[in-house]
Amino acid sequence: MSRDNSYIGVMARKNEIMKRAVGIDYDAYCLGELSFDYERMMEETGYALDEIRRIQAGTGVGNTPLIELKNITRLVRKVSAPGYGAKIYIKDEACNPSGSFKARRAAVSVYHAEKMGYKGVIAATSGNYGAAVASQAAMRGLKCIIVQEVYDSTGKGQPEIIEKGRKCEAYGAEVMQLTVGPELFYVFLMLLEETGYFNASLYTPYAIAGIETLGYEIARQVRQREGKGPEAVIITHAGGGNLTGTARGLIKAGCSNTRIIGASVNLQGLHMASDRDFNRKSFTTGHTGFGVPFATWPDRTDVPRNAARPLRYMDRYVTVTQGEVFFMTEVLARLEGLERGPAGNTSLAAAFSVAREMKEDEVLVVQETEYTGAGKHPTAQLSFAAEQGVEIMTGDPSEDLPGTRIVIPEHPGQIRARDMDMDKLRKSYIINCLEHCRAVELTEREMEFLAEETKTSVEFVRQCLNNR
Repeated sequence: MSRDNSYIGVMARKNEIMKRAVGIDYDAYCLGELSFDYERMMEETGYALDEIRRIQAGTGVGNTPLIELKNITRLVRKVSAPGYGAKIYIKDEACNPSGSFKARRAAVSVYHAEKMGYKGVIAATSGNYGAAVASQAAMRGLKCIIVQEVYDSTGKGQPEIIEKGRKCEAYGAEVMQLTVGPELFYVFLMLLEETGYFNASLYTPYAIAGIETLGYEIARQVRQREGKGPEAVIITHAGGGNLTGTARGLIKAGCSNTRIIGASVNLQGLHMASDRDFNRKSFTTGHTGFGVPFATWPDRTDVPRNAARPLRYMDRYVTVTQGEVFFMTEVLARLEGLERGPAGNTSLAAAFSVAREMKEDEVLVVQETEYTGAGKHPTAQLSFAAEQGVEIMTGDPSEDLPGTRIVIPEHPGQIRARDMDMDKLRKSYIINCLEHCRAVELTEREMEFLAEETKTSVEFVRQCLNNR
């Protein structure tokens, strides 16, 4: 009997397809209509930190350098009040085999796929993760398919995504490039079912546990240099895995008091699935179009329960403009001799502002860099934006308007991280949980679960429920 390969037919089979392709029985961790045992899921389906370090070392992943940004720190102090301007370090994740921190996620996922006997891996991503999966698959002799959203309806492709597709192909992966729209998940499911390959999702416990080594290394390296842990770590936030894994690693290294700050490029007003807006943004990740939705409803992914739960760990969430990130990309190259990709400099742009609020004897770590390349370079991004009718100008970055105008700061003192309302995000998450839950009344355990998920209290949850 032939399978129903219509859109409706494939979507009806998505849970069974995913279960075969990931090998995790997510139902085993359910505690109620709404809650699940997150820590038990991470412990039983992931790997211990020491084993992850061994796995990653086997393919040259991790142990990347921590670099003190002495010249940028001096510049921060020039535009700060006396006694202020934290010492800034940057973790140079571009030194990983595929050029980004996502090699850490991919190393564990691909290792697990090989261990479980899968012949290949598939990932649906337009970003650095695809290159990381392809790189790790090449090392382990597995087949690899990467599915990307690349083009709008006119056939124009975003240069950064095209660059990443080229990198995936260089590692021997088969790359399927699609236009923006709902067909991505459908094609992804079809491929998983037809090939029987492993779903190397960004959001499994394997992928998130792989990033824990990054937080662990930051803690160890800062202690070696400063004799203490960092006061704050600032992390580019998109789907939440970067922040979740790094925070968990810091906690495991004993840095439970380190402030976890998420940072995203402000793309408010642009719709990520819009054909018109798709090429009017100059950042394909690390922006609010992913950061806000994934913070307020993590389980919008290709697995039933997302192991990336950013609100469990985030103390503060700030945004920066596209122009501010492009400016700091050039500052990093000119002052520190490090040419790195713009998306990875989102957290650096935010750090330049946040460091001005901190005292000189405090340490702020920018958690990652990424490789640069032809399509990822600011010149390529800005030229493409201009071709789409986006105005490029210098001036006050507060006048930046996503999709219409990119404003490059005229002076570093103009860079200003803008705070998101954390309680508003937490309330949105709680409301979204209720909308996806069939229970009429929440149990005490589910109230406690929501408090854990939002890093608040049961009383805060009750107030949200009473005021909705």
